[in-house]
Amino acid sequence: MHSEAVASRSTDSRTGTGSSPTIDAVSLAIIEQLQEDGRRPYAAIGKAVGLSEAAVRQRVQKLLDQGVMQIVAVTDPLTVGFRRQAMVGINVEGDLDPVAEALTAMAECEYVVMTAGSFDLMVEVVCEDDDHLLDVINKRIRTLPGVRSTESFVYLKLKKQTYMWGTR
Repeated sequence: MHSEAVASRSTDSRTGTGSSPTIDAVSLAIIEQLQEDGRRPYAAIGKAVGLSEAAVRQRVQKLLDQGVMQIVAVTDPLTVGFRRQAMVGINVEGDLDPVAEALTAMAECEYVVMTAGSFDLMVEVVCEDDDHLLDVINKRIRTLPGVRSTESFVYLKLKKQTYMWGTR
């Protein structure tokens, strides 16, 4: 288990708006430092970006409050008892929002995104085993009002998962 800073400069995931806070070069450098090591001390970050420890602490708090980034523990699902992961493509009749909101309320749905293309929604599902995955897809996702069809892509082996895209 390790910590990563997850940064976003596009949509505010809490409000769904396309507006985003203005982020200066120093804040971007702080984000990059945290993406390398989410537990890096503020004093070390300050030294790297030319700010005091207190100034870094204030900027990090502002970035967190604005929803620009999160600092979380990222785990390997297999080591904490979740042996089955899948990406589920979902086609919806009508408005996507109610279905997307219902999916975000499910603990097993770690990632919910509206897409253009073959599917209206893509959802990453993390489950304990195949029976759990079947239950989530068959009894909870497929029964949501508006869900027309699903297609599941079961993960056989995870080759890369990273949050180190920087601040390009």
